Amino acid sequence: MIRIALDGMGGDIGAKVNVLGAMKAVETFKDIEITIFGDETEIKQYLTNSERITVIHSGSVISMGEFDPIKAIRTQKDASLVMATKYVKDGFSDAIVSAGPTQAVVIAVHLIIKRMEGMHRVAIAPIVPSLDRKGKILLDVGANIELRSEHLLELAIYASVVAESFLNRKNPKVGLLNIGTEAGKGREVDKETFKLLSESKDVNFVGNIEPKELFTTDSDILITDGFTGNMILKTLEGTAKGMGLMLKEEIKSSIGGKIGYLFMRKNLKRFAKRLDASEIGGAMIFGINAPVIKAHGSSDAKAILNAIKQARTFVQADIINKVKDKIKDFNIEGESN
Repeated sequence: MIRIALDGMGGDIGAKVNVLGAMKAVETFKDIEITIFGDETEIKQYLTNSERITVIHSGSVISMGEFDPIKAIRTQKDASLVMATKYVKDGFSDAIVSAGPTQAVVIAVHLIIKRMEGMHRVAIAPIVPSLDRKGKILLDVGANIELRSEHLLELAIYASVVAESFLNRKNPKVGLLNIGTEAGKGREVDKETFKLLSESKDVNFVGNIEPKELFTTDSDILITDGFTGNMILKTLEGTAKGMGLMLKEEIKSSIGGKIGYLFMRKNLKRFAKRLDASEIGGAMIFGINAPVIKAHGSSDAKAILNAIKQARTFVQADIINKVKDKIKDFNIEGESN
């Protein structure tokens, strides 16, 4: 059995979507067991099927607007996120899923489960939509404001293992997000990263990729620092939302638009589905000693189900051990793990 710890109180909506997502997951996948951490009374309001689901009561919740997540993780030992993380650390679960506040999740798994040996940074890595419908791994999108070129190479190696084992991409292509495609473009760190990626035998580097090619590039992995990646991700989310609203306005603005919608309704629903984050589940957190899936704060039950699916696949593919084997001889001068 694959054992998954679920932060049952994480997210904007809280227990309801987490419990509904968990029940759908055990119904869908017969090889998983889920332990839900949270307010037992509230969770059991929604838990109508406890087959392969265990509830462990937690006394508090780390707020989505938590100002000091480090202090919260260290002082709220009875928080659902902290308890779920420790459960994985102690070997009772194989992976953790949480829709809680991003920085709190990153800090919790970093402090409690710890970085894997050989990894010098962690990264948040969602799968973003693409024209070929396969999706692409984008990292880092917020764990590190700045990254050295060596860190980016290390994360590219990790992402390559994930793309191959998790997304079934043979010899996955790695692109470096930059302001131009030429080798000499970008900041000093971008130029240094280009050189390291080009010389590495552990990644299939295809060069610089401009952000305008995000949907159309055939790269399987798009790598950058956390500040740039976060800006790109939020721009994508905002653009998708804005385009949807503008499209609705245009449809409603005329009789012809309303009639056209009747014929195009199925196509528009499929289009929306391709941009829907809940179809993917959540972002992976790379570099930790266990699989960690960070679901979006606004996740519904469907998104939680898909986040659990991601965690299950991550464990099945034995990605943690595969990465450890890849990076065991990789050292960064002047840094200890």
